Amino acid sequence: MIQHLTTEARNERTMNLDEMSVEQFLTVMNEEDEQVAHAVRKQIPNIAKAVTAIANSLRQEGRLIYIGAGTSGRIGLLDAVECPPTFGTAPEQVVGLIAGGDKAFIKAVEGAEDSRELGIEDVKAIQLTDKDTLVGIAASGRTPYVIAALEYANSIGASTVALSCNKGSLVGKAAQISIEIVNGPEVLTGSTRLKSGTSQKLVCNMLSTAAMIQVGKVYGNLMVDVQLTNEKLVERSKLIIMEATSCDYETAEHYLALADNTPKVAIVMILTGSSYEETIEKLEKAHGFVRKAVQ
Repeated sequence: MIQHLTTEARNERTMNLDEMSVEQFLTVMNEEDEQVAHAVRKQIPNIAKAVTAIANSLRQEGRLIYIGAGTSGRIGLLDAVECPPTFGTAPEQVVGLIAGGDKAFIKAVEGAEDSRELGIEDVKAIQLTDKDTLVGIAASGRTPYVIAALEYANSIGASTVALSCNKGSLVGKAAQISIEIVNGPEVLTGSTRLKSGTSQKLVCNMLSTAAMIQVGKVYGNLMVDVQLTNEKLVERSKLIIMEATSCDYETAEHYLALADNTPKVAIVMILTGSSYEETIEKLEKAHGFVRKAVQ
C-alpha cells in the first residue's frame, strides 16, 4: 500500500505550505534539498557495485540501459542522451527506455507504468542480452513496468540494478544490486519529481561518469573522448588538449586536425611524438586509456 511508503508520507515541516510566504517556502525547500546528497552518500557502496557491473558490460561491448516511468524514466533518458557527446559513446551503447515510449518524455502515457507486458516488450525490442546492465529506476520502488523488465533481464543473465527512494522496495528485490535513496517525505506530498528526482539524477550522474572513467573515457579530469558536435565543443576540445599537454592554442588546433578531430588521439600524439597510426596502435594496446598509452 502506497500510504506506507516514505515517498508518499506527509512532511511535518510543510503542513502549512499554503500559508507560507514565498521566501519561507523556498527556504524550507532548500533545506530539504540539502538532505539529498547525504542520503545518496549512504548508498555509495551499492552505487560502486553498480558501477562495476556497468563497466564490465561496457568492456565486453554490452550496454548500460536505463528503464523507468514518468520522472524516473525521463531522468534515465537524460543521462543516456548526454553520454555520446560527453564520452564519445555510440548512441546504442547507453540507452534510456520510458514507459509509453519516447512520446512519454513530453506527455504522460496513462497506464503505461502499470503494464508488466510493456516492460518486457521494451527490453526485448532492444534485444537485451546477458552482456548488458539494466538499471531500473522507480521512486516508489513498486512500478510493475520496471519490475517486470528487471525480472526478464535476470532470466537471461543480464546484470540488474534497481534505483528507488524507499527502503525494502519491490524493485530492489527484483534486482541483483539495490540502491535505495531514502530522502524523507517530499515538501509537496507525493511529488517525487522533487527530492526523489534529484537523488535519482545524482545517482545516474555517478553511474555513467564513474563507469566511463573505468573504461578509459577520461584522462585526469578531462573528457578526452568529447565529440565535436558544435563550435563550443570544438573550442573545448582544444582547451582539453592544451590542459593535458601544456601546449599552446595553435599546437592544439594543429594536432586536433591531424588526429581526425579526436582529442584523445591528439593528446597522445603530442605527449609521445607519435604519428597518427602509431598513436591509434598505442591506444588500442592501452584499451583506450591515455595514461597507459603515454607511459
